[in-house]
Amino acid sequence: MNQSELSRFVVQRRKALKLTQPQLADKVGVGLRFIRELEAGKPTLRMDKVNEVLRFFGCQLGPVPIERSASNNNELDGHA
Repeated sequence: MNQSELSRFVVQRRKALKLTQPQLADKVGVGLRFIRELEAGKPTLRMDKVNEVLRFFGCQLGPVPIERSASNNNELDGHA
């Protein structure tokens, strides 16, 4: 899941529960600014706080396989 997918997920789940950003921030125990930055797709966010928000929705961050092109795979294998 990339940052924009994460942002969309949080927005969709928040709206499905009919919560405003301030209400979500209050329920989760994070700042309103953090919720706004998360939903805006800020690329640098504290993972522990992201997990607090996701935990509210019954989810958590985790390693997810990503698709790589053949050239990227070769670079990772040291076969550039």
